[in-house]
Order: sequence, then structure tokens, then C-alpha cells
Amino acid sequence: MSQPYTVRRARTPDVPRIVDLVEPLVARRILLGKERVDLYGAVQEFRVAETPAGELVGCGALHVMWEDLGEVRTLAVDDGWLGHGVGHALLSALEADARELGLSRLFCLTFEVGFFSRHGFADMGGETVDPAVYAELVRSHDEGVAEFLDLARVKQNTLGNTRMLKSL
Repeated sequence: MSQPYTVRRARTPDVPRIVDLVEPLVARRILLGKERVDLYGAVQEFRVAETPAGELVGCGALHVMWEDLGEVRTLAVDDGWLGHGVGHALLSALEADARELGLSRLFCLTFEVGFFSRHGFADMGGETVDPAVYAELVRSHDEGVAEFLDLARVKQNTLGNTRMLKSL
């Protein structure tokens, strides 16, 4: 049996539906909110799951953080499609994108520890990076980099989340 959806690269007309998918999770404090302008600016990082009728039922993004490191961001599935493999299909596509880009590690900050554990991610604990790399990364203004480095300035937004890492 074929999947009732396909995963494809996002396009700018998808951004309003991505917002619709993400907003309920932001309201429940599961995902950090993103401004629409930022979603348009990052649309090339996104994959979406789409039904044959053109309904978007999931989204996820891959953001490159360093030469070997990417972050899975904004992974969201419509409540009615939970348990249908949408999250798995999106994460698989993002991992394929990461490999194509030459990344060897993926990071995520999540409350969905079970989902990511089943897909090979592990709690980072106190893992650190090489001091020279840390010195470069800490100069970034990107909140995802700050989350990866566990910087104090993002603590108020990330309380209760688990920092997870996967080697590809």
C-alpha cells in the first residue's frame, strides 16, 4: 500500500499552512514560535508532507549549523495525521538532505524524546565541542546554535526540552 501523502521540498506558497501546522504547538509550548518573515527566509530548509488533494499534513526543516552539524527544526504533524508515519517520513527526508550536504551529525531540541530516540537520537547530556569550534559557534546570533551550546540566554525558552544528537 502506498503512503497517503508525499514528502517534497517546501515552496513559498506553503508558508501560511506551515504557520497553521506550527501555531498549535507553539501555543502548547512544544515548539518555539517563528515569525512568518523568518519562515519565508528559511523556506528552502523545509520539507512538507502533502496529501494527493494538496493538503499539507506535516513539515520539518534542516538548518546547517556547522561544517558537520545540522539541526532538525520545526518538525510538526497535523493532529489528525499523528501515527501515520508522517513524522518518520519527514525526518527521513531531512536526514537524506543532511547526508547530501555532507553533514555527519544532527541535533534537535525536543520534548518528543521517545520519537527521536526511536530514530537514533540520544540525549546529549553535557557533551561539548572542541574549544576552537565553540569559539566560532558562540559568535552566531542563531538561537539554534545557542540551544546546541546550552547557552544561558536561551534557557527561559528551552526549559524541559532535551538536547539530542544523532550521528549519521
